[in-house]
Amino acid sequence: MGKLINLKSFKHFFTSSSAGGVILLLCVVLSLIIANSALAEPFSNVLNYELGGEFQLFSLKYPVLIWINDGLMAVFFLLVGLEIKREIIEGELSSFKQASLPVLAALGGVAVPALIYALFNSSDPRASSGWGIPMATDIAFALGILSLLGNKVPAGLKILLAALAIVDDLIAILVIAVFYSSDIHFNYLGYAAAVFLLQILFNRIGLKNLFFYIIPGIFMWYFIHHSGIHATIAGVLTALTLPTNEDDSESPLEKLEHMLTQPVNFVIMPIFAAANTNITFQDGMAEGLLGNLGLGIVLGLFLGKPAGIFFMSWLSVKLKISQLPENTNWPHVLGLGLLGGIGFTMSIFIALLSFKNPEFQTEAKFAVLTASVLSGICGFMLLSSYNKRKSDS
Repeated sequence: MGKLINLKSFKHFFTSSSAGGVILLLCVVLSLIIANSALAEPFSNVLNYELGGEFQLFSLKYPVLIWINDGLMAVFFLLVGLEIKREIIEGELSSFKQASLPVLAALGGVAVPALIYALFNSSDPRASSGWGIPMATDIAFALGILSLLGNKVPAGLKILLAALAIVDDLIAILVIAVFYSSDIHFNYLGYAAAVFLLQILFNRIGLKNLFFYIIPGIFMWYFIHHSGIHATIAGVLTALTLPTNEDDSESPLEKLEHMLTQPVNFVIMPIFAAANTNITFQDGMAEGLLGNLGLGIVLGLFLGKPAGIFFMSWLSVKLKISQLPENTNWPHVLGLGLLGGIGFTMSIFIALLSFKNPEFQTEAKFAVLTASVLSGICGFMLLSSYNKRKSDS
């Protein structure tokens, strides 16, 4: 009887909406422990081990970490893109007022952190190039933390956060391409554009088989990866071409969404978390948080993100350009803004592009980690306490 109860509890946990978030956080803790133990070097060797091969026309040999961040995360972005397209067609983003909110909120959420960073570092030529670091939101971690609240927050809030974070990532990718990349290959971008147009054509002529979209999507991923732009955008673009409908029958988009949900939540996101929070603590890290570089990043993410997201959301609603999702209130938006301050991998990635100095890189990574932890805890606590007050009233 006891075993049956345990099995039911185990099954209930893995079917709950918060399970993915719990596993994600456990992987973060495990990764930090490994990075600061005798296993740090072997784990790093695994992440740097090259997989794949060289072929006559294709080069597919990359370190494990690249396969995770550019390969597996493209599947994550594919799932998020599917969810957003479904909401645009038949759900929370189906009107201009609803769809405009995440775009305008994202713009505020990248502008204010960049300005805060510039206030602290614009006069220092060694650090001034890092203005892009606090602009980014780590969509995987932000959604993972929000999922811990399960049904305690409105469903529209998750869609708003996902849409906002995707716009945020698109801006970050554009910033990287324009300001932090020195070698963009426009021929590969042209190939990727041609594949994207082919997917749109398949949609227009009514092809329903998923292979007509997934196979070209793999080629588009390859071309974008070799163009010098972050390859995960291929997942979003492929999702936008999937056929869907407004009735109750299962569309190809919904079929793929159902297929990907469990693998993404319980395999891809935990692997991503374990690989990217692999930060070794060093002497002087804490003191670095009080320097201009550290303050610019921490305050940019922890204060600038929620301030920019909240202000632009409030302004767009007051001007009647946008409207909040159903059952969503301003404390929800503030909590969402705090979760937007979880920068983690994208912020760390921009930090590595911004600085060649290893000392600056280490200081920036620790500042991103600190701000992300603060933002995640405060965002979770605010949303959780607000929900409790609503339930008690």
